[in-house]
Amino acid sequence: MAGRLIALEGLDQSGKQTQAERLRDRLVADGRSVRLLSFPVYETAIGTEIHQALHGDRGYGPDVMQLLYVTNRYEMKPRIEADLADGVILICDRYAASSLAYGEAQGLDAHWLRDLQVHLPQPALTVLLDIAPEVSAQRKSAGRDRYERDLALLTRVRESYLRQSASLGWVRLDADRDRDAVAADVWTAVARVLS
Repeated sequence: MAGRLIALEGLDQSGKQTQAERLRDRLVADGRSVRLLSFPVYETAIGTEIHQALHGDRGYGPDVMQLLYVTNRYEMKPRIEADLADGVILICDRYAASSLAYGEAQGLDAHWLRDLQVHLPQPALTVLLDIAPEVSAQRKSAGRDRYERDLALLTRVRESYLRQSASLGWVRLDADRDRDAVAADVWTAVARVLS
């Protein structure tokens, strides 16, 4: 059985990790082979550089940051392709769309950001867990990185996510609801792709 890549996108604190874990547990209970992948992957050399930049130890501009994010996904491309070939369901907490959303919100060219990622495996399904920036800030008040602290930026990021969702036919879910209700809607969308 062929693998599938399922991307969960949204602002920080939208519930991506929680929903990814719940989806994994449900798929495993159904006998599927599943792997969670959260981007950026900080354990790589590029991931370490991203972590340092997010916490003020580097002064990269938006273009360099997006190149690092994209490169981090390319670092993982061989593993992603191998998992998909082995029939694994890959659940990604953030994927290619996040570079477009954050890059576009910082004034970068959307076509350039898309073109950089054209050779990455494409998701079979993208689910947007949509929350307002204010909800994100309420859910995590301390320890926020430089992006998480900028509500104006997060508003533009959300607008990009909403545009992408509408134009690309993603499943958009109101993530400012009970976790169980969101999980049920995620499962409905995933079950359609896997059937």
